[in-house]
Amino acid sequence: MSAPTGRGARTPKAPSSRNDRASRERSPPRTSTADLYAERGDALQSLALPLRDFGGRLAFDGPIRTVRCFQDNQLVKELLATDGDGAVLVIDGSGSLGTALMGDMIAESAVEHGWAGVLIHGAIRDSAAIGRLALGVKALGTNPRKSAKTGSGEIDAVLRFGDVEFRPGARLYADEDGVLVER
Repeated sequence: MSAPTGRGARTPKAPSSRNDRASRERSPPRTSTADLYAERGDALQSLALPLRDFGGRLAFDGPIRTVRCFQDNQLVKELLATDGDGAVLVIDGSGSLGTALMGDMIAESAVEHGWAGVLIHGAIRDSAAIGRLALGVKALGTNPRKSAKTGSGEIDAVLRFGDVEFRPGARLYADEDGVLVER
């Protein structure tokens, strides 16, 4: 039997498959979001959205960068191809599941450029391949449909969804229990 070919074959891999939750990576040890909220309370905002974990890293944190776009991932692709320096990209896709705002190739670029994670108020595609990456990824769901590539949208704007304000530079903390953001 030959090795698999295609986009998934090039994917940098986390220790084991996405389906084995116990083996999925955590970022360097830190306080859980539950304990962090118990310590800091209302100094943190709690995201009230039913996000799913897709990345090979379940726990991640970092300073926020943002992209606002609707069914167009050109700005996402461009930003994740720059030095992430441990940042988390928050993408406001208006909650649309109509097209994917990130696939495995863009996620691979994020890993190569040092991003800690990506939080998407929208959809991803290539979820199995993304699950093998050492990257935190949370999104509303999946859709195999590609997005447009016109570059419409904006980078590093203040975003608001799920009763949380995402300001560039504020710190985001994510794990299996959810997402917290500094006020």
